[in-house]
Amino acid sequence: MGRMLLQAAANYPVETHVMENDDECPAAHLCRYFIKGNIRDFDSVYNFGKNLDAITIEIENVNIDALERLEAEGVKVFPKPSVLRTIKNKVLQKQYYLEHQIPTAEFAVLQSLSELDQWEELLPAVQKLAEGGYDGRGVQIIEDLDSSHLGFNEHSVLEKKIKIKKEIAVIIAVDQNGKTALYPPVEMVFNKDLNLLDYQICPADISQNVLWKVEAISLSVVRNFNSPGLFAVELFVDINDDVFVNETAPRVHNSGHHTIEAHYSSQFDMLWRIILGFPLGNTKFILPSIMVNIIGSDGYSGEPGYAGLDEVLKIDNAFVHIYGKLQTKPGRKMGHVTILSNEKQDLIHKANKIKQLLSVVA
Repeated sequence: MGRMLLQAAANYPVETHVMENDDECPAAHLCRYFIKGNIRDFDSVYNFGKNLDAITIEIENVNIDALERLEAEGVKVFPKPSVLRTIKNKVLQKQYYLEHQIPTAEFAVLQSLSELDQWEELLPAVQKLAEGGYDGRGVQIIEDLDSSHLGFNEHSVLEKKIKIKKEIAVIIAVDQNGKTALYPPVEMVFNKDLNLLDYQICPADISQNVLWKVEAISLSVVRNFNSPGLFAVELFVDINDDVFVNETAPRVHNSGHHTIEAHYSSQFDMLWRIILGFPLGNTKFILPSIMVNIIGSDGYSGEPGYAGLDEVLKIDNAFVHIYGKLQTKPGRKMGHVTILSNEKQDLIHKANKIKQLLSVVA
């Protein structure tokens, strides 16, 4: 869990503190102060934040009670704990969309798999654990009652499958006065076996009419939170060009990593601006981009090696980001590569070349 401490109002530098449960985490050497602690433990989170001016999160599974107490004592929390409490629980998140008339897939709430036969009309469906799922974990497709044994016998949400034409994501910044800035939507392509992002392209190839729907619906999601912060709204575009919200992330997000090189103000720069009370940055892209995830290869676990990295580094306008994780395993996200080009076919060609050249081995 990261945080930022304001040393002087609206003046750099700021002190950075980070808390993680692993003292060998990749962020440990990048901050002024590193504290080892469990982000799910009340005392650890509260003691970490009680002497700080501002705190933000990198993952939703943080102790919300501790964040609420810190907020009550005057620590600025980005986003507000009330937002995190809603978003970290996929059942509450879906109910939030329903309450605010935000289009989303038809769904039911399950306490156990024994209730599945009551909702056969929703099948085929996607079952998501209410809490604890991350990076493709805690998500399962149930085609029919015969395949119900594949599901989770836990508190979960069951969403009717949508006939998806495209999957879109939008990063939205909200400053402390409620002003918003939208990044151009990206089109996401997923690895169906791992349920992880394979690559994404910006800007998304969608019609003007669909763009208006995507932007309007995404804004309605974040405006109803009534909280400053950075939000990633993931959406489905179906075969009729109707738009539905899938999920929302209350933080910097994988779908915004391309902004580091491809946009005037990256999502990370934007988060600093929000926390420090600075004007929101320019979200326009400098050049179109495509981002390829670097994922641990099948059959390899242990200390990572990056086969083909030298060849990838020779590719023009390709920017390699290795996350510094000390262990690889199949399907683990180990980094990403962003490519810039004015030509869409050039982007796709280079993305496919990188996927063929670069692999994570042990």
